[in-house]
Amino acid sequence: MSEWTREIVEERLIEAAGVMKRLPNVRVAGFFSTWPAKRQEFSDLVGQEPVPMRRPAPARDAIDRTEVALPWLQWLEAEDAKLVWMRAEGTPWKAVCWRFGIARPTASRRFDYALSLIAWRLNGRRVPTKRSRAFLLGRLI
Repeated sequence: MSEWTREIVEERLIEAAGVMKRLPNVRVAGFFSTWPAKRQEFSDLVGQEPVPMRRPAPARDAIDRTEVALPWLQWLEAEDAKLVWMRAEGTPWKAVCWRFGIARPTASRRFDYALSLIAWRLNGRRVPTKRSRAFLLGRLI
């Protein structure tokens, strides 16, 4: 890839969040039951919630891209990484703002800054440390 942009970084993180949702649940190994499976009758099933269906397992190349994208969040401050991951999972802005106690424009600026910072690092540039976020956001675009 020639040049990373915020949009490409955002797409990769959204894909990574989708892959993480579709991976099988972690199970503790070594536990099993020797009891025979109980045969359920119709009366046992009345009033029960149906078992939620899972999407099919992700493709291998999607898992590989996810393994590459997840370490990007370590380049961010903890709060910014949580904000970016919440948005990648599809959390609405209102819930993000409530979680962090910030206004919508502030959340959007922090999100844009974090994506820009990741793109900046992926493009092989060193991030200046003695500049404000507003200055960096203007230069990172």
